[in-house]
Amino acid sequence: MDRAEVHRRFFAELITAQAGVPPGRLLDAFAMTPRERFIGPAPWKFPTSIGYIEAPSDDVTFLYRDCPVALAPERGINNGQPVLHAMSLAALDPQPGETAIHVGAGTGYYTAILARMIAPDGQVFAYEMEEDLARRAVINLEDLPNVTVRCQSGSQGTLPYSDLIYVSAGATAPQASWLDALLPGGRLVFPLTPDEGSGAMLLMTRPSDSSDHDRFHARAVSLATFIGCVGARDTETGRKLTHAFRRKKVRDVRSLFCNNSPDETCWVAGDGWWLSTAPLSGAPRASPPASIDSPAGAV
Repeated sequence: MDRAEVHRRFFAELITAQAGVPPGRLLDAFAMTPRERFIGPAPWKFPTSIGYIEAPSDDVTFLYRDCPVALAPERGINNGQPVLHAMSLAALDPQPGETAIHVGAGTGYYTAILARMIAPDGQVFAYEMEEDLARRAVINLEDLPNVTVRCQSGSQGTLPYSDLIYVSAGATAPQASWLDALLPGGRLVFPLTPDEGSGAMLLMTRPSDSSDHDRFHARAVSLATFIGCVGARDTETGRKLTHAFRRKKVRDVRSLFCNNSPDETCWVAGDGWWLSTAPLSGAPRASPPASIDSPAGAV
């Protein structure tokens, strides 16, 4: 191995261990994916609470740490925190041969990791609205024939039926287009984010043995902060979420109902949906345990 490969392998081992994920396909996918290809040339900028700071040199090892890195700093778009994405992808539990959608693919780094986890026969449809980022993703992912990049919204319209949907931009509600696209047993991981403060990555699982298409298993994976998902935000619901995240424990969420009839178990309600602290009957697909006490990740 050359120096960059050594650092990349250690980086993969470290962040998956921090995410509580045992060695396996996720670690290997991170180790096989050169982050520098997707970030672009130096100088690299890292977001902080007081603005971006610049790496002191073009040594690629600066990219192999658990930090977001700027993709388009003037728009606040970053390549997200690796351990947060490791936790989220582990919860999504991609399997070889499955069909996946990645909404908010950016320049394709986490798309590539997802694609490697479902290879050789799985297919990823990557959606990115920013034209310059989508063009870069096409180039960056050209060695992965199981990825199709689409420069369009992944939050509206009809999506392909999928086993997995991974959303990398903050929404104030689980979008109908995402839920409708899930096959039986399908999993959706997305950031539910308020207007103020941190939100959470939520895992939704469509029951595999139910004819009721309006109920989903749900649980929180990790606290998270994300850039907003265009077309997937509503100001009133954002305010409700701000109140809910401040006053309640998101770890108590157990299910999602797609109707306007919340009961006493309601954690938060939006237009046509609500989260409940009551579990559905029947266990969802097994996945790694939640790590909701982890610090919020920024993307």
